[in-house]
Order: sequence, then C-alpha cells, then structure tokens
Amino acid sequence: MTQNSDVIVVGAGINGLLVSRMLIASGASVTLIEKQEVAKESSWAGGGIVSPLYPWRYDAAVTALANWAQAFYPQLAEELLIETGIDVQLHACGLLMLDAPDQQQALAWAAAQGHVMLAWGCDSIYKKETALAAGFESGLWMPQVGHIRNPRLCRALLASLQKQPGFSLITQAAVTGFITSGLSISGVRVKTAGEAEVVHLHGGAIVITAGAWSQQLLEKLSLQTAIQPVKGQMLLYKFPKPPIESIILNQGKYLIPRQDGHLLVGSTLEYAGFDKTSTSTARQALSHSAVAMLPALEKMEFVGQWAGLRPGSAGGVPYIGRLEPYSNFYINAGQFRNGLVLAPASARLTTDIVLGGKPEIDPAPYDLGAHRQDKSAGFEEKQVSTQAPASSSGSVMT
Repeated sequence: MTQNSDVIVVGAGINGLLVSRMLIASGASVTLIEKQEVAKESSWAGGGIVSPLYPWRYDAAVTALANWAQAFYPQLAEELLIETGIDVQLHACGLLMLDAPDQQQALAWAAAQGHVMLAWGCDSIYKKETALAAGFESGLWMPQVGHIRNPRLCRALLASLQKQPGFSLITQAAVTGFITSGLSISGVRVKTAGEAEVVHLHGGAIVITAGAWSQQLLEKLSLQTAIQPVKGQMLLYKFPKPPIESIILNQGKYLIPRQDGHLLVGSTLEYAGFDKTSTSTARQALSHSAVAMLPALEKMEFVGQWAGLRPGSAGGVPYIGRLEPYSNFYINAGQFRNGLVLAPASARLTTDIVLGGKPEIDPAPYDLGAHRQDKSAGFEEKQVSTQAPASSSGSVMT
C-alpha cells in the first residue's frame, strides 16, 4: 500500500492531534500515524492543569509558549464543542500554591508577565479552602489558572479531525524506518498490526510528535536529542462532592478537583526508562503528600492509580523545528511536564515552520542548535525521588 499526503505526522498524542488540526485548517492533507491507540499515553495520563506548576522557574522559552496557549484554550474549547458536541470541561477554578519558598520571585515574574497573582496569608487561605490541613502560613493565588479534562480534549480533537476530508489516521502502526532521497525524507516505512509487509507512506513533509518515544525514531537517522522518558504516577479519589474548589499545590504535589467529585493527586518524577509500572512506593508517597494537604483523604481509599511517560528535556524546553540536514523533516516533542499546557502554541509554531509562514512565536529557542546550550540551571525538577517519608507529617517532593 502506498499513500500520499502533504504531511505525515508520527505520534497521535495531544501534539500530533493539534498539529494535524492546524495543518488541515491551513489547507494541507495529513496522515497521522500512531503505534497504538490515539492519545492513550501521557496525553491521557496527565492531570490537565493549564499552566506550568511553578511558571516563574522555567526558561523564557517555556513562558512564551505557555502564555500563547493559555490565551488560546478558551477559543479551542468553544470550537470543539460546536464542531463535535464534546465539552472538554475547561474550568478556570484557580490555583493556590502553598508556602512557596520563592514567593517574591514569583510575584515579580507575575507582574512582569501581566498575570494575576496575589499573596495571601493564612486567613485568606482558609477562607477559600476550609478543608485544608492546618499550618499553612502563606499562599500564592492565581485565579485565572484552571484545568481541562485531557481525555475529553483528545477525543474531541480526533472527532473534529475525522470530519475533515484531508485527514487519514493509521493506528497500531509502527514506524520501522524512513526513506531518504538526498537531504530530504521521501517516505516512511510503517508496519501495521497483522500485516506481514511494510507499507510505504509518502508525504511532502514529515513531523515527529511521538513524545517520549521521539528519540527512538530519530535514532533511525542517527539524529540525537536529549529527550528521555520520565515516568509520572497519579492517584484518583472519589468524593460525593468536591472537597476543594481550587487546584492546590504544595512542594511539587497537587490536588485537582473535578466537578463530578473525583480528585486527582499527582505526581511523581521517575527516571526509569520506558517502564510504566504503577508502584506501591509511589502510591505511599503520593498519599502522604495528599493527606498533608487534605486530611480528609487519610480515611479514604483511592479508586485508581496509573502511570504515564513524559518526554523529558533539559529545563522543559521542547524541540520544535526542522531537523537538519533534512529539508522536510520536523519535530515537536520534549515538553516534559507541560505537554498539554504548551500544546496549542507548540502546534501553531510547528505548523508555521512546516508551511513556511511567518511564525507567531519566535522559533529560535526551540531548534536543535539552541538545545546544545545548558537550559537546566535552576530547574526545580532536576533531581527527584519516589521514596515515601518516614511519617505522614509534611509533604514530599517525588
């Protein structure tokens, strides 16, 4: 089988879906290839907070993408509801950061960026969230931050794409190699489930959006990035009604209240290769951290635990741009913990670069050359552990 499209996108997570959507909106035909099922990896597993957890600690390149994406999300949610009837439940519930050690730096960053951030004392904290554990003395309140139901978002994006005549989807399909012609990629070799033969797909451009698996694909052409899998584990609880109104963040751990009473607890950071096993060690660490914020959880059993693999990169700065020396080979990967946060902006930049348009976002910080510089200085997630504390007092950074 031979199939021709203007663009072949490899990887059907949130980034692959949004890149495909924006390319098609610009008039290109797209074939999207996924080795398993659509959006069943980190795009499904994450919590869906539409902001970096501690945004002032990130490189300016991450902030630029985050600002663009946060402004775009309400429009995207409305468009998808009209097109598909699926409510992605974008909810601006606010985010309350408790006892941040670098509060003055955070406030200065927010003022410079034009973001609303208020410094609260304990009276304001407990007036807002009465169920929190006692003892928190300071807080940073970001009322404009919210969360989205990421599985619903990906389902809506797929439903929208499937209405487009220029869109093709191939799942259960492993990319086994690339067909080169001088300094361009003329096609992709793909083996689909149940097929004895490898099929060839031909496109004018190839875009890699394979998340934590992107480097594995690039190695087939001897291209190197620093993208590596970083496991994150989550817990899920269920209340008759939400015990908190806001996203709560303390010492790197967060609680996300869903409107249906579910409460997400996240998350760990584990450098364990491509292992996605859920562990009792992570469960204990997350539970301790959650109870330290919300004591009502101490007598409750969790109703779910899962793990996903983030595409780790230095400083969380993604790779977006053309992959030299090839003239038509591109990447959009390496968003680390902020894949969903940055996805609309990452897709916009990728689309502009692939189609040769004037980028709305400066592309320079995201190309492979820029990544040769060390972006990890001061990055709060450089070294992590999943060990549980000896007692339930306090929270842990895992």
